[in-house]
Amino acid sequence: MTPLLAIQDYRLAFDGFDGTAHVLDGIDLQLRAGDTLGVVGESGCGKSVLARSLLRLNPSPPARVVSGQIRFEAEDVLAMPPARLRALRGRRIAMIFQDPASHLNPLLSIGTQMEDAIRGQDGATGRSRPRHAARAHAAALLSAVGLGDAPRLLASHPHQLSGGMRQRVLIAMALAGDPALLVADEPTTALDVTVQAQVLALIAELVRARGLTLMLISHDLGVIAAACARTVVMYAGNIVEDAPTAALLARPLHPYTKGLLAAVPELDRPDIRPRGIPGGIPSLRAPPPGCRFHPRCDRATALCAAEKPALREAIPGRTVACHHAEA
Repeated sequence: MTPLLAIQDYRLAFDGFDGTAHVLDGIDLQLRAGDTLGVVGESGCGKSVLARSLLRLNPSPPARVVSGQIRFEAEDVLAMPPARLRALRGRRIAMIFQDPASHLNPLLSIGTQMEDAIRGQDGATGRSRPRHAARAHAAALLSAVGLGDAPRLLASHPHQLSGGMRQRVLIAMALAGDPALLVADEPTTALDVTVQAQVLALIAELVRARGLTLMLISHDLGVIAAACARTVVMYAGNIVEDAPTAALLARPLHPYTKGLLAAVPELDRPDIRPRGIPGGIPSLRAPPPGCRFHPRCDRATALCAAEKPALREAIPGRTVACHHAEA
């Protein structure tokens, strides 16, 4: 079966006055229809840049594709002409951003913004829908994400809604084009714990009910575990581990994944103190040779500093990029 999304040897750099940052360094990744994939890693590892790459949303310049392909439904996104790309955005791939307050216009009502999004999606595919029909569709989308009293909400402005309600509005707007792939970039970061759980439950229900494929970006392993059957771990622009979520949490193979899990407090074991990973994320303008994690790794050898490890299958169904991964 042809994968819904196939990323092959994707390398992306950011050119600046103080040098070139090699932000993504040879990403290989596949998603099949119906997959729920979590992408996790420290801030600055390239998660959001990868997510934005799927729709070519990284501004160029400074972003520059060095090599590779991003194929969605067998078509290379990187080679699409502008008109085809506009039809893809929102219609086949939709994105939920992490800060709803920054992505909703404070001067326009929720109804106006949702209607514009709906009619914009229609226009990208040559369809025409009158504004009253777009407003009815907006009301239906608000109901689909658990927001009642649509007439009041559509007349409201973003500052009149809570953070959780604004995030639900963004989710509703993402569903306007009936996408096949939903990319959620840190969708719970700005929310309190209770609302986080509600939003995650909503996303999980929408994925199930609509048959969506999900890519969920987060630095929180708990969020990933709640929503995703499969997890990819990123470090400094590289994928270092790819595994079923339950297996990865029970038995991480890469030293970096082990470090991430060791840094999570165990609430039922207060006697076990969380342990941080020594050192810091390397500069992407001058990354270390070989494995980018080796300066922080307690198992590193001369081979790690000399040769970048390939992403290989260590256990059936699990891949890891490490010369000394425990199989």
